[in-house]
Amino acid sequence: MKIGTFADWFGVGLTEGIKKSAECGADGVQIYAWKSFNPVNLDRALADEVRVTAEAYRQEITALCGELGGHGFENADEQADKMKYMKAVIDLGDSLDCHIITTHIGVIPSDTESRRYVTMRDACREAGEYAVRRGSKLAVETGPEPMERLRRFVDDCATPGVGINYDPANLVMVTNVDEIEGVRIAGDAIVHTHAKDGVMHKFFGVEEAYAIFADGGIEELRKLSDYFEERPLGQGSVRWKEYIAALRGVGYDGYLTIEREVKDKADEIAEAVNFLRSML
Repeated sequence: MKIGTFADWFGVGLTEGIKKSAECGADGVQIYAWKSFNPVNLDRALADEVRVTAEAYRQEITALCGELGGHGFENADEQADKMKYMKAVIDLGDSLDCHIITTHIGVIPSDTESRRYVTMRDACREAGEYAVRRGSKLAVETGPEPMERLRRFVDDCATPGVGINYDPANLVMVTNVDEIEGVRIAGDAIVHTHAKDGVMHKFFGVEEAYAIFADGGIEELRKLSDYFEERPLGQGSVRWKEYIAALRGVGYDGYLTIEREVKDKADEIAEAVNFLRSML
């Protein structure tokens, strides 16, 4: 396995974040495909600068993060614009020799016959089939549902272009799911992971928490710290030795990409790289 970081979370700008990632010893970086790096209206000069900087500092672009916003692929009347965006992210990734696109798609309902389930499945299937043509994968992030439901959904998409981005902290903080058993259930559908840690103080409600995230973003979610909170790697509830062993057990050998969703914590990212090195 390799260690990655999020260039954006160093808080120094995109290209400087790539350099910081190299300085702290990571092998690669994930990049948010939003704001100035939104592929729908991207300045190609910036894309070229990112590619050249990553090559110069020997940083593989591990994945792009496709920010669908709101409730992801849940609402049929929003699909046209969101699909246009997601396909543009896949194209941008291909131009950067990056073939994993992670995203939150919303909360997958348990009823496989429901309108929302069918809407989400069909959208992921379309995006996944488009990704296949670029040699890429759409990686649905863990968190809003039990792992059995997510794995069934990925299988139901019926395309090799859809996989799972496994975030153990989302599972232990919000969903109250065993992050080790979850790896065994997700199995070979795992194509990318986020290395994040956290604790649950008391259960809030999964759909309720993700509705707050969908409507208000990460800042609103942080207001629920009486219920759960993100912590530096090794200081939360994720059982890292067992977790990494479980990943190895299902044959995963990709990136552990550090996600520290707190501003002004660049020093913690470097410490997290060292922590993962010790675990590996």
